[in-house]
Parts: sequence; C-alpha cells; structure tokens
Amino acid sequence: MNDIIDKNLSSFERATLGGGCFWCLEAVYQQIQGVKAVVSGYAGGARPNPTYEAVCTGVSGHAEIVDVYFDPAVISYRDLLEIFFVIHDPTTLNYQGNDEGTQYRSVIFTHSEAQLRTAQEVVKELEVSGIYTSPVVTQIEAAPAIYPAEAYHQDYFRQNPGQGYCRMVVAPKLAKFRAKFTARIAPEFK
Repeated sequence: MNDIIDKNLSSFERATLGGGCFWCLEAVYQQIQGVKAVVSGYAGGARPNPTYEAVCTGVSGHAEIVDVYFDPAVISYRDLLEIFFVIHDPTTLNYQGNDEGTQYRSVIFTHSEAQLRTAQEVVKELEVSGIYTSPVVTQIEAAPAIYPAEAYHQDYFRQNPGQGYCRMVVAPKLAKFRAKFTARIAPEFK
C-alpha cells in the first residue's frame, strides 16, 4: 500500500467494500470488534493512482471503497457483509442518498475464492428473503488494484463529527449500525 497504512496488517484478513461515500463505511467499520484497521480508498477504475477529484467526476471509473482488515477469529467475513447490507442500500444503481455516480456503486471486491462464494451466498439469501422490494444490484468482483485515498480522508468522521455531511449522512448510518449490531461494537466505542 503506502505510508497511510503504517501497521503490519498481513496477518489479518481483508474485506474491500463500496457502498456510497467511504466516510460512512469507514465510521461504521472502525467501531466493530475484531476490525484492526479501516482504510478509505479507490478501486475498480482504469487509471492508476487516482485522486479524489478524478474519482468524484466519475471519469476514472473507481468506486469509493473501504479496505477493512479484520481478525476472522473475532468476526467473520459473512458478519462484515451482513453489516454492509444493513448500512447501505444495495438496490440503488450508482447512488446512495444524494451521492450519485458510479463512484458510489454498491460493490464487493473479493480477495479469495472463499470470499467470492460467501458474497454470492449472502446476496442470494437477500434476494430470496424478500427483505428488499427491488433487486440487489451489488457487484461482486475480484479485487483489482486498490489505492488508499488521500490522508485527509482517513479517519474522517472521527476528525470531523461536526461537518455538515458527517452530521446529516454519516451519523445516522452509524446510529443505525449501533442500534442493530450492539453486540458487535468494540468495547472502546460502547
């Protein structure tokens, strides 16, 4: 990766998820037991080393994602996906709320055959359950090159809780997670 990740994370499993603005996903996944690091970034586009400005225009083809490094002995990949499908709307193509464009698509980038199978199973279970009245449009793809976002995007909600977008969009998603997954919240966030 780059200097944004200064921890040795190679002993942990990695989940890469996109479901709207990365600030929302990052704020949730940082509070989960077993998650060791969350890095906001970009994946799925054609241009190497994209900038936030290029991604925001939609022309780079990248999605805003979070790279979640987790201990599978504490929380499973399936559990992370179940949280993912609660905190964003997987039935909207290329937008979440007022955030619109391919950079906000619902996508799971898998790092192994096991992750691919699990992601496909979870999506199938959602479709069969009838929880959503519209089809799930979440893309499932093998992980491409992943680029960490600029340093000012990392740990964004914790550093900017009073910022308008954080108050109006991130905080409600975080509250939804905290209400539904109380048992998954790391002790330091209770």
